Amino acid sequence: MNDKLIHIRQLIHSAKQLEGASAHLSRVLSARANQLHDAIKLPTQEAEQLLAEFAVRYISQVPEFIEAISEITQEAGIYDGILPLLNIASDYFLTPPEIIGEHGQLEALLYEAYLAHRLLEEVNDRFIGYCGIPLAPMDMTRANVIAHELIGEPFANELDQAVLFSAELLLNQYSFAGESFQHYIALHKSRGWSQELKRWPCLTEDLAIVLDFSTPPKEEVRH
Repeated sequence: MNDKLIHIRQLIHSAKQLEGASAHLSRVLSARANQLHDAIKLPTQEAEQLLAEFAVRYISQVPEFIEAISEITQEAGIYDGILPLLNIASDYFLTPPEIIGEHGQLEALLYEAYLAHRLLEEVNDRFIGYCGIPLAPMDMTRANVIAHELIGEPFANELDQAVLFSAELLLNQYSFAGESFQHYIALHKSRGWSQELKRWPCLTEDLAIVLDFSTPPKEEVRH
Protein backbone atom coordinates (compact mmCIF):
# COMPACT_ATOMS: atom_id res chain seq x y z
CA MET A 1 0.00 0.00 0.00
CA ASN A 2 2.89 2.38 0.70
CA ASP A 3 4.05 2.14 -2.92
CA LYS A 4 0.53 2.94 -4.12
CA LEU A 5 0.32 5.98 -1.86
CA ILE A 6 3.68 7.26 -3.09
CA HIS A 7 2.48 6.91 -6.69
CA ILE A 8 -0.85 8.66 -5.94
CA ARG A 9 0.92 11.57 -4.26
CA GLN A 10 3.25 11.85 -7.25
CA LEU A 11 0.23 11.98 -9.56
CA ILE A 12 -1.33 14.73 -7.46
CA HIS A 13 1.91 16.71 -7.37
CA SER A 14 2.33 16.48 -11.15
CA ALA A 15 -1.30 17.43 -11.75
CA LYS A 16 -0.94 20.50 -9.52
CA GLN A 17 2.06 21.62 -11.54
CA LEU A 18 0.19 21.17 -14.82
CA GLU A 19 -2.80 23.03 -13.39
CA GLY A 20 -0.52 25.92 -12.47
CA ALA A 21 0.45 26.21 -16.12
CA SER A 22 -2.95 25.56 -17.74
CA ALA A 23 -5.54 26.59 -15.09
CA HIS A 24 -7.85 24.04 -16.74
CA LEU A 25 -9.67 22.95 -13.58
CA SER A 26 -9.98 26.56 -12.41
CA ARG A 27 -11.84 27.40 -15.64
CA VAL A 28 -14.12 24.39 -15.19
CA LEU A 29 -14.92 25.37 -11.61
CA SER A 30 -15.41 29.00 -12.56
CA ALA A 31 -18.07 27.92 -15.04
CA ARG A 32 -19.74 25.84 -12.33
CA ALA A 33 -19.66 28.53 -9.62
CA ASN A 34 -22.94 30.15 -10.63
CA GLN A 35 -24.74 26.83 -11.07
CA LEU A 36 -24.22 25.38 -7.59
CA HIS A 37 -27.04 24.49 -5.21
CA ASP A 38 -28.23 27.44 -3.13
CA ALA A 39 -27.15 25.56 0.02
CA ILE A 40 -23.47 26.03 -0.93
CA LYS A 41 -22.46 29.38 0.51
CA LEU A 42 -19.61 31.19 -1.24
CA PRO A 43 -18.54 34.81 -1.12
CA THR A 44 -18.96 36.06 -4.67
CA GLN A 45 -15.54 37.66 -5.01
CA GLU A 46 -13.67 34.59 -3.73
CA ALA A 47 -15.85 31.82 -5.19
CA GLU A 48 -13.44 30.58 -7.86
CA GLN A 49 -10.45 30.57 -5.49
CA LEU A 50 -12.35 28.78 -2.71
CA LEU A 51 -13.67 26.15 -5.10
CA ALA A 52 -10.18 25.52 -6.49
CA GLU A 53 -8.73 25.24 -2.98
CA PHE A 54 -11.53 22.90 -1.98
CA ALA A 55 -10.94 20.67 -5.03
CA VAL A 56 -7.19 20.41 -4.42
CA ARG A 57 -7.64 19.62 -0.72
CA TYR A 58 -10.41 17.14 -1.49
CA ILE A 59 -8.11 15.31 -3.90
CA SER A 60 -5.15 15.43 -1.51
CA GLN A 61 -7.17 13.96 1.36
CA VAL A 62 -7.60 10.61 -0.37
CA PRO A 63 -4.05 9.30 0.24
CA GLU A 64 -4.15 10.82 3.74
CA PHE A 65 -7.35 8.91 4.55
CA ILE A 66 -6.05 5.67 3.06
CA GLU A 67 -2.82 5.99 5.04
CA ALA A 68 -4.67 6.72 8.30
CA ILE A 69 -7.12 3.84 7.84
CA SER A 70 -4.22 1.53 6.95
CA GLU A 71 -2.40 2.33 10.18
CA ILE A 72 -5.52 2.20 12.36
CA THR A 73 -6.56 -1.20 11.01
CA GLN A 74 -3.03 -2.64 11.07
CA GLU A 75 -2.75 -1.80 14.76
CA ALA A 76 -6.17 -3.37 15.37
CA GLY A 77 -5.29 -6.57 13.50
CA ILE A 78 -8.07 -6.14 10.92
CA TYR A 79 -5.97 -4.77 8.04
CA ASP A 80 -6.33 -7.88 5.86
CA GLY A 81 -10.11 -7.51 5.97
CA ILE A 82 -9.96 -3.85 5.01
CA LEU A 83 -7.18 -4.05 2.40
CA PRO A 84 -9.55 -4.84 -0.54
CA LEU A 85 -11.42 -1.59 0.20
CA LEU A 86 -8.19 0.41 0.32
CA ASN A 87 -6.99 -1.21 -2.90
CA ILE A 88 -10.15 -0.21 -4.77
CA ALA A 89 -9.94 3.37 -3.45
CA SER A 90 -6.27 3.55 -4.51
CA ASP A 91 -6.88 1.98 -7.90
CA TYR A 92 -9.43 4.67 -8.76
CA PHE A 93 -6.32 6.85 -9.12
CA LEU A 94 -3.83 4.34 -10.46
CA THR A 95 -6.08 2.52 -12.95
CA PRO A 96 -9.15 4.76 -13.26
CA PRO A 97 -12.30 3.26 -14.79
CA GLU A 98 -13.23 4.05 -18.37
CA ILE A 99 -16.03 6.34 -17.18
CA ILE A 100 -13.41 8.96 -16.25
CA GLY A 101 -12.51 9.42 -19.91
CA GLU A 102 -10.05 12.00 -21.24
CA HIS A 103 -9.92 15.08 -19.04
CA GLY A 104 -7.34 17.60 -17.86
CA GLN A 105 -5.26 15.86 -15.25
CA LEU A 106 -6.38 17.69 -12.11
CA GLU A 107 -9.97 17.56 -13.32
CA ALA A 108 -9.65 13.78 -13.76
CA LEU A 109 -8.19 13.49 -10.27
CA LEU A 110 -11.24 15.31 -8.89
CA TYR A 111 -13.47 12.63 -10.42
CA GLU A 112 -11.21 9.86 -9.15
CA ALA A 113 -11.12 11.43 -5.67
CA TYR A 114 -14.92 11.57 -5.69
CA LEU A 115 -15.06 7.85 -6.45
CA ALA A 116 -12.64 7.08 -3.63
CA HIS A 117 -14.31 9.35 -1.06
CA ARG A 118 -17.78 8.06 -1.93
CA LEU A 119 -16.61 4.45 -1.63
CA LEU A 120 -15.13 5.13 1.80
CA GLU A 121 -18.32 6.93 2.80
CA GLU A 122 -20.50 4.05 1.57
CA VAL A 123 -18.48 1.40 3.41
CA ASN A 124 -18.35 3.55 6.55
CA ASP A 125 -22.15 3.85 6.44
CA ARG A 126 -22.53 0.09 6.01
CA PHE A 127 -20.13 -0.49 8.91
CA ILE A 128 -22.22 1.82 11.12
CA GLY A 129 -25.34 -0.10 10.13
CA TYR A 130 -23.62 -3.39 10.94
CA CYS A 131 -22.05 -2.60 14.30
CA GLY A 132 -23.08 0.89 15.40
CA ILE A 133 -19.74 2.65 14.91
CA PRO A 134 -17.88 3.87 11.79
CA LEU A 135 -14.95 1.95 10.38
CA ALA A 136 -12.95 5.15 10.79
CA PRO A 137 -13.90 8.48 12.43
CA MET A 138 -14.41 10.52 9.29
CA ASP A 139 -17.49 12.13 7.80
CA MET A 140 -17.10 13.25 4.20
CA THR A 141 -20.82 13.62 3.54
CA ARG A 142 -20.72 17.43 3.31
CA ALA A 143 -17.57 17.47 1.19
CA ASN A 144 -18.98 14.80 -1.11
CA VAL A 145 -22.18 16.81 -1.60
CA ILE A 146 -20.10 19.82 -2.62
CA ALA A 147 -17.92 17.70 -4.92
CA HIS A 148 -21.06 16.23 -6.50
CA GLU A 149 -22.20 19.77 -7.29
CA LEU A 150 -18.81 20.73 -8.72
CA ILE A 151 -18.77 17.70 -10.99
CA GLY A 152 -22.37 18.28 -12.04
CA GLU A 153 -25.15 16.00 -13.16
CA PRO A 154 -25.64 13.62 -14.82
CA PHE A 155 -21.94 12.66 -14.64
CA ALA A 156 -21.78 12.76 -10.83
CA ASN A 157 -24.77 10.40 -10.70
CA GLU A 158 -22.94 8.00 -13.02
CA LEU A 159 -19.94 8.07 -10.69
CA ASP A 160 -22.26 7.34 -7.76
CA GLN A 161 -23.62 4.29 -9.56
CA ALA A 162 -20.07 3.04 -10.20
CA VAL A 163 -19.31 3.40 -6.47
CA LEU A 164 -22.45 1.51 -5.43
CA PHE A 165 -21.55 -1.31 -7.83
CA SER A 166 -18.02 -1.55 -6.35
CA ALA A 167 -19.34 -1.39 -2.79
CA GLU A 168 -21.82 -4.20 -3.40
CA LEU A 169 -19.15 -6.44 -4.91
CA LEU A 170 -16.78 -5.67 -2.06
CA LEU A 171 -19.27 -6.23 0.73
CA ASN A 172 -20.58 -9.44 -0.84
CA GLN A 173 -17.07 -10.90 -0.78
CA TYR A 174 -15.85 -9.62 2.59
CA SER A 175 -17.61 -9.42 5.94
CA PHE A 176 -16.72 -7.51 9.09
CA ALA A 177 -16.41 -10.66 11.16
CA GLY A 178 -13.92 -12.37 13.44
CA GLU A 179 -12.48 -11.85 16.90
CA SER A 180 -10.26 -8.91 15.88
CA PHE A 181 -13.20 -7.04 14.36
CA GLN A 182 -15.29 -7.66 17.49
CA HIS A 183 -12.48 -6.34 19.68
CA TYR A 184 -12.13 -3.28 17.41
CA ILE A 185 -15.85 -2.58 17.66
CA ALA A 186 -15.98 -3.02 21.43
CA LEU A 187 -12.90 -0.86 21.97
CA HIS A 188 -14.21 2.11 20.01
CA LYS A 189 -17.69 1.82 21.44
CA SER A 190 -16.18 2.13 24.91
CA ARG A 191 -13.52 4.83 24.43
CA GLY A 192 -14.44 6.60 21.19
CA TRP A 193 -11.91 7.93 18.70
CA SER A 194 -10.03 10.66 20.58
CA GLN A 195 -6.64 8.96 20.27
CA GLU A 196 -7.01 8.40 16.52
CA LEU A 197 -8.17 11.96 15.89
CA LYS A 198 -5.12 13.33 17.69
CA ARG A 199 -2.81 11.21 15.53
CA TRP A 200 -4.66 11.73 12.23
CA PRO A 201 -6.29 15.19 12.25
CA CYS A 202 -6.88 14.81 8.50
CA LEU A 203 -9.87 12.62 9.39
CA THR A 204 -11.83 15.61 10.69
CA GLU A 205 -10.26 18.50 8.80
CA ASP A 206 -12.73 21.18 7.72
CA LEU A 207 -12.77 21.85 3.98
CA ALA A 208 -13.99 25.43 4.53
CA ILE A 209 -17.03 25.74 2.27
CA VAL A 210 -20.32 26.21 4.11
CA LEU A 211 -23.22 23.92 3.31
CA ASP A 212 -26.55 25.20 4.63
CA PHE A 213 -29.79 23.48 3.63
CA SER A 214 -31.91 25.71 5.88
CA THR A 215 -32.10 28.39 3.18
CA PRO A 216 -35.10 27.95 0.87
CA PRO A 217 -34.25 27.65 -2.85
CA LYS A 218 -34.47 30.70 -5.03
CA GLU A 219 -37.77 31.08 -6.80
CA GLU A 220 -37.68 30.92 -10.55
CA VAL A 221 -38.44 34.16 -12.31
CA ARG A 222 -41.43 33.75 -14.58
CA HIS A 223 -41.93 35.95 -17.60
